[in-house]
Amino acid sequence: MLELDMIASVREDVLAIAQEASAVILEVYEGDFDVDHKADASPLTDADLAAHHCIVAGLSRLTPDIPVLSEESAHTIALDVRRTWSRLWLVDPLDGTREFVKRNGEFTVNIALIDHGVPVFGVIQAPVSGVLWHGVPGHGALRRDASGEHPVRVRQPATAPLRVAASRSHLDPRTEALMTRIGEVETVGLGSSLKFCRLAEGRMDVYPRFGPTSEWDTAAGQAILEGAGGAVLDPRGRPFRYNQRDTLLNGDFIALGDTTLPWRDWL
Repeated sequence: MLELDMIASVREDVLAIAQEASAVILEVYEGDFDVDHKADASPLTDADLAAHHCIVAGLSRLTPDIPVLSEESAHTIALDVRRTWSRLWLVDPLDGTREFVKRNGEFTVNIALIDHGVPVFGVIQAPVSGVLWHGVPGHGALRRDASGEHPVRVRQPATAPLRVAASRSHLDPRTEALMTRIGEVETVGLGSSLKFCRLAEGRMDVYPRFGPTSEWDTAAGQAILEGAGGAVLDPRGRPFRYNQRDTLLNGDFIALGDTTLPWRDWL
């Protein structure tokens, strides 16, 4: 596993790269922009591409020995190549492009450092609010905003009503059924990886997700949430691992603030 002093040595530079990407995203957001679509029908804007180039260039200069796997270039990297990577940066240059297109502000920049499949450092930057979260599993998570930098921690024990994060773009019948099984809940609609940040801050308790996400959607959020005391688990209770399979698509998961909650009873 990567040593903490290595992460500490690059942390401020990585945060700066996330903030630079945020700035180029806002340049597009504040003007008129076109929306294209990828092969899977997901939206693509100039902001996605500008942030991608900014982050890849910055990380490549900072750590030339660690490859970068970004959503916007993943299709150009062969499986047999990425399989040889024990360490990598896993990046979503603009998470929540649908929210970006809706202009509701709920989109983020996600950067995660992966070591032998494990997310060991995560950064999430919210361009519109300017708030940034970062964390190292087992060693804490922090929120940085205009007032300074403050540690964040999950809400434990979580008491009823549980605050359940539900995506505005992806709410589905299975999620609604799970919330019924939980019982007394307060639902909160929120886009992108901001859900992981709210969990890490103790402002939400549960984020269930049924349906497709990609590894770059969850890695940074998992690192931050684990740093704050929470977890991202598959239906068998295993923490998510990255760049370990042929596909870069995630399966179902549940993200928890309080890991003692009876989540298995809800699935």
